[in-house]
Amino acid sequence: MRRSVIKAKLSRGEPALLTQLHFTDPSVYELASLMGFDGIWMDMEHHVYSLETAASLMRAARVGTADIMARAAKGELARVARLLEAGAQGIMYPRCDNAAEAAEVVKWTKFAPIGKRGFDGGNPDMPYCMMSVADYIREANEQTFIVIQIEEREALEHAEAIAAVPGVDVVFLGPADFSVLSGIPGEFNHPAVQKAAERVAKAARNAGKHWGMPAFSPEHCQMLLEMGARLICHSADILLFKQGLDAIQEQFGKLGFTFNRACNNNGQAYLKGR
Repeated sequence: MRRSVIKAKLSRGEPALLTQLHFTDPSVYELASLMGFDGIWMDMEHHVYSLETAASLMRAARVGTADIMARAAKGELARVARLLEAGAQGIMYPRCDNAAEAAEVVKWTKFAPIGKRGFDGGNPDMPYCMMSVADYIREANEQTFIVIQIEEREALEHAEAIAAVPGVDVVFLGPADFSVLSGIPGEFNHPAVQKAAERVAKAARNAGKHWGMPAFSPEHCQMLLEMGARLICHSADILLFKQGLDAIQEQFGKLGFTFNRACNNNGQAYLKGR
C-alpha cells in the first residue's frame, strides 16, 4: 500500500506543503506529483467532475510522490470511502460543526476497531486484492489522514473538542468561508480571522494534534509556521494560470496591445497581491 508522505512528515513534526488543482487534465496532476509537492488538494466539494474522473487524476499523480488530499462536501460520508479506495491518502471534511460530526467522519474513514469503514480491497488503494485483509486494514488505518475544517464562528467554539476526537489528525481553518460567514468576505487580514487561527492553533496544541490553513504568501506562511501550523496549502493551478495571463497583458499592454476583458471589476480581485 502506498505510504503517506504527509502523515510521515507530520509524525516528525515537519511542515507539509500542498497545492490545489482544479483542472482535470491528468498531466497537471502528474507534473505536480513529479515535482515533489507533499500533496495535491483535490476539491470534490466545489467541482463537478465525477469520481471516475477523480480516480484517473489520482492515477496520474501516482507516477510521482505526492499524496492526494480529497475534500468531499459536507455530509457526503458515503463518498469518503470511495475517494480513499480510488487512491486518496487523506480526507478533508468541510464545515464541521462539532465533535460528534468529526467522529462520524472518522467512523466512515477508518476500519474497525477505530471506525466502521466498509471493506472491499479490489481498488487502487490496496492495491487490487494484492494484500492480506489484516495487513490492508492495518496499513489503511495507519496511512490515511483526516483533516477537519473549521469554517464558522459557531464551530470555532467547538475547536478543542473537535481536535480531541480520536482519529482526527489535523484541524484546518477555512479562511474564505469563515470570512464570508462572519460578514467580512475576503478580508483575510481581519482581526477576526487572525483570532480564529489562534484559536484553532491552541486547540490543536492542547489535543496534541496538528493544524493548518492556506498560506497566501511566503511571509504569511512563516507566520503560520511560527504559530505551529504544519499543514500548509498554497495557490492553485487556476490562480497560477490567471496570474500568468495577467502578466502577459500587463507587459504587452505597455506595447500598445489592448484586451477586451469580460470582467473589468474595479475592486480587488480574489487573492490579488496576497
